[in-house]
Amino acid sequence: MNTINNVVEQASLKAIAPRDSSIGAILVAEGRLSANDALRVLKVQHDEGLRFGEAAKRLGLLTDADIDFALARQFDYPYLAADSSKVSREVVAAYNPFAHQVEALRAVRSQLLLRWFQRGAGHRSLAILSAGEKEGRSWLAANLAVVFSQLGARTLLIDADLRHPRQHTLFGVDNRAGLSALLTDRAGLDAAQRVPALRALSLLPAGALPPNPQEILARPSFARTLEALEKHYEVVLIDTPPGSRFADGQTVAVRAGGALMVTRRNLSRVGLVRAYADMVTQAGAAMVGAVLNER
Repeated sequence: MNTINNVVEQASLKAIAPRDSSIGAILVAEGRLSANDALRVLKVQHDEGLRFGEAAKRLGLLTDADIDFALARQFDYPYLAADSSKVSREVVAAYNPFAHQVEALRAVRSQLLLRWFQRGAGHRSLAILSAGEKEGRSWLAANLAVVFSQLGARTLLIDADLRHPRQHTLFGVDNRAGLSALLTDRAGLDAAQRVPALRALSLLPAGALPPNPQEILARPSFARTLEALEKHYEVVLIDTPPGSRFADGQTVAVRAGGALMVTRRNLSRVGLVRAYADMVTQAGAAMVGAVLNER
């Protein structure tokens, strides 16, 4: 019996060691499991030949969600715990990567990797467009940025909606310095902010709203800025204003080289979407694809 206790005690020390990546260590470090409860789990695990998660659930100490969280950390697949971040719950990929709609986002990511971001193709930037308002453009840009970062790709999300920006609100970051300051030489590339707990993701918010957003985005400095940023990131996604009201999105798409169109069921007008897509392609940007938002 003493031998078993010694084994359990030694194992428990490993389970809560600061640099350990075991499920027990991760859950103890995150406050989801106490060190004493980890000891209990390890004893049951040893006595009954179970996996750590199975033993913990049998004792009623952990849920499936806790195990999923630890496994994601263990395999370097980061996501946020509920109520642990300033990031909005609208960014569902950051909180629940196992949800059905996030699986659909990963399918979009796969298509974009094949069609646009393929290694050696030279494409790193992509504008996210929609013809109308409330079609889910900012939501898609935010969640796509998260799923790309979860792949391990160095990802930057730029809020180029200098009319009604949302990304700083969605990610809970400071909006005092951003794209507008960068394009008018009042800030540097360090205006891009890392998103805590999503290590591969950075956000360049819109910043102060200028009186002349179209003119600012049309300046050569925007193209130079994108070129500079592409040296630091593998994927650059750019949120834009609605195309039916402003020409900004078309300008951004041309600078980025390509665009992804967002439409929404029972809201988007087919004729308007087609006309906007034609305008963008005629201006010189590639229309990489379209996404139907069913939210």
